[in-house]
Amino acid sequence: MKIDEIRQGFGALRDTVAGGWERLRRKASDALTRYRPGGGTALPAAAEIDDPTLGSGALWAMLGGDVFEDDQRVIVRLEAPGMAKDDFALEVVGSSLVVRGEKRFQSEGTEGRWRVVQCAYGSFQRVVPLPAEVQSERARATYRDGVLRVELPKREPGSPSARSIPVG
Repeated sequence: MKIDEIRQGFGALRDTVAGGWERLRRKASDALTRYRPGGGTALPAAAEIDDPTLGSGALWAMLGGDVFEDDQRVIVRLEAPGMAKDDFALEVVGSSLVVRGEKRFQSEGTEGRWRVVQCAYGSFQRVVPLPAEVQSERARATYRDGVLRVELPKREPGSPSARSIPVG
């Protein structure tokens, strides 16, 4: 194998990793959510946790979601495992869906120590931009199998429209 082939291989690998990292960063930027532990969060005491990575990093987590639009409605789905439907508060503000909630820590109730704590706990807020004006008074939400699903009827039914952007 020639040195030029090795260089090309490393260059291609670098470009692949850099491209993948950039795509992940763009996609995850909206889903990265800050959690603020409070009195109701019920986290174990620091003396009960051996995880050296626990700290400010445990205050952030991905609250991934999907937004779907058809002629009549906009549907927002957020993955929020380990919660109950009463843990959420939803509100349409302007052209965004604001989802607030609190994820509480669930103790095992036995003697022992926590070795790894990777999940985030506490109150959070996630703002999801909506692609169309909606009738918030007719919105419906369900929570099942760790997925919050919010169906928002459009104010003016119609196909999703493409938006052209002029270049100046």
